[in-house]
Amino acid sequence: MKTSRRTLLRSPFAPGFLAALALLLSSPLFAQAQTQSKPLAQASTQSESEKTPAQVLLAVTVREKKHDDLVPNLTQSNFTLSVDQKPQAIQTFEPASSLPLTFGLLVDTSSGQRGALSDESAASGRFFDQMLGAPHQRAFLIQFAHEVDLLADVSPNKDALHSALGQLGQQQSQDTTSDQADSGERHLNSGGGDTLYDAIYLASGQVMKPLPDRKVLIIVTGGIDSGSKETLFSSIEAAQRANTTVYALYVKGEESRGNNNNGYPGRHRGGVGFPGGGYPGGGYPGGGGGGWPGGGGNRQPAGRPTEGSKTDGRKILEQICSETGGRMFEISHKMSFDQGFAAIASELRSQYIIGFTPPKSDSYSGYHRVVLTVNKKDTIVQTRQGYYSGDE
Repeated sequence: MKTSRRTLLRSPFAPGFLAALALLLSSPLFAQAQTQSKPLAQASTQSESEKTPAQVLLAVTVREKKHDDLVPNLTQSNFTLSVDQKPQAIQTFEPASSLPLTFGLLVDTSSGQRGALSDESAASGRFFDQMLGAPHQRAFLIQFAHEVDLLADVSPNKDALHSALGQLGQQQSQDTTSDQADSGERHLNSGGGDTLYDAIYLASGQVMKPLPDRKVLIIVTGGIDSGSKETLFSSIEAAQRANTTVYALYVKGEESRGNNNNGYPGRHRGGVGFPGGGYPGGGYPGGGGGGWPGGGGNRQPAGRPTEGSKTDGRKILEQICSETGGRMFEISHKMSFDQGFAAIASELRSQYIIGFTPPKSDSYSGYHRVVLTVNKKDTIVQTRQGYYSGDE
């Protein structure tokens, strides 16, 4: 993945981005937010850079199969964990609500989604008000279409986020480094076209990865990508490496009826292949049998789709959410934006955090398949399906 990241950072806007990032990291607000973060029990430390490198955290939601109700009040003894088909001891367990939360809202402002922007913006504002009313919660706002724009940086400030919502759908000027730093805006440059995968990749790797504790991306989109430098698989990997859960509100737009000849799984302008092995067959999302992304780090491409395949934005979003431990909700006459955001908020309040450290004998670089079960009948366990170790 180093090749992909360097390509992005060497874009015409990379110097401005890096300068703005440096100002953010040195700001009193960022320092204050870091000191306020609560650690994960005594076995964890205050930031990801200070943790035991191999520690893995799982955000877990448990639901009833029949009525889809959330299952509360579970304990560590209710869960059984395996990694690469080997039993794994759970070392830390606690309700997720006890930890600080950073969430990013990523809004698709491409032409096929513009008809819904007004309703999206209003519901997003109410969601910010609800979520940021709790202590130790912060948010940021990104819009993406032909490029990826950070409209509001990580902050607990509701007013700043509401102001940024007013900019949704507006073309962001490509100012000088100093102007961008003064305005708080960043251009996270991408490939042009609908850049869903670039937005996930950059939000995960450039914004979320340095941050501690709970991290969630919420994407409002039709799920179609036609211009990203990144692929579906590299964007999922970026979220997994950043310990970030992805939720989505699926809004079917005009572009959902078209073809995607660039952003389909596996295609990557620049030649970085996908960490494959049998998609959509061959064991995906398999338990250690060699299918992507399982198979104990097997990253040999096989069975990749043809580049001209017709895509289904709904299925793409379902895969992104499933792989990272989140969930997709479809906005329709049956579910409004407010109801979709409320469903996500309810899940976030009801999650559990499970932590473990894999044995050194299993610390080889690559993808590791995670299977988590609960000893309650007729339930569904929702968590990310694996993690990456070693260099990117």
